[in-house]
Amino acid sequence: MTWVEAIVLGIVQGLTEFLPVSSSGHLRITSAIFFDRDAGASFTAVTQLGTEAAVLIYFAKDIWRITRTWLVGIRDKSVRSSLDYRMGWYVIVGSIPIGLFGFLFKDQIRTAGRNLWLVATTLIVFAFVLAFAEYWGRQTRTLENFRMRDGVVMGFAQAMALIPGVSRSGGTLTAGLLLNLTREAAARYSFLLAIPAVVMSGIFSVGDVFEPAAPGTSVPSVAQMIVATIIAFGVGYAAIAWLLRYVAHHTLYVFVLYRVALGTLVLALLMTGTISAT
Repeated sequence: MTWVEAIVLGIVQGLTEFLPVSSSGHLRITSAIFFDRDAGASFTAVTQLGTEAAVLIYFAKDIWRITRTWLVGIRDKSVRSSLDYRMGWYVIVGSIPIGLFGFLFKDQIRTAGRNLWLVATTLIVFAFVLAFAEYWGRQTRTLENFRMRDGVVMGFAQAMALIPGVSRSGGTLTAGLLLNLTREAAARYSFLLAIPAVVMSGIFSVGDVFEPAAPGTSVPSVAQMIVATIIAFGVGYAAIAWLLRYVAHHTLYVFVLYRVALGTLVLALLMTGTISAT
């Protein structure tokens, strides 16, 4: 991996991790178009540690309050009716689907799941699903109305993002809107829900990043991996703040249009043989 590649991919990861456009899909597409190779699923997983560090810092007060209340609630029944205690369980239970499916389909995710025909198609298909959710969702429910059922549904939606192009945040936002949550409520739970899955995935993938490269795959040095992750952290932190402000006052249709345009571009490049699908 070149330094330019590491820096560009770190920026792309930070910019797209929290937007409903698929960061893994963008890393795969960026690698194919500009560097004619694939940085690999492990590179994606490890740089996500940078963006999740941004979540931990941005929501530090909320995370500390939820964690403390949940631990207290284990032995003190009086706090179990609080939102913070319940949110602790919602995040734990909602994280199970992606952990289970990620373990069962690890090999497919790292190989067939990175085919650009699949990435482009899922970008377009799930753009229309997001558009439907934006149009149909009544957005009448806040986090105060959040229930375990919501956590489970959004947990399964997050698991779908194991396929590059679906988008973890896009899947959870879509599910949240279909559950009639406000965009801001869905986004906040989405950020919290991502923490366990992404952190564990990144930790388990660290060793895989530096293994000998398969044909068409680049391998970063330790220094490049660190720099890319730090860049993803800084850009990701700014993206969190921007997205929360944006969804409070705007629809998600701009992301729908962007996904369709990008997916269509990738399909055109594949059809003309400009880029390779694998």
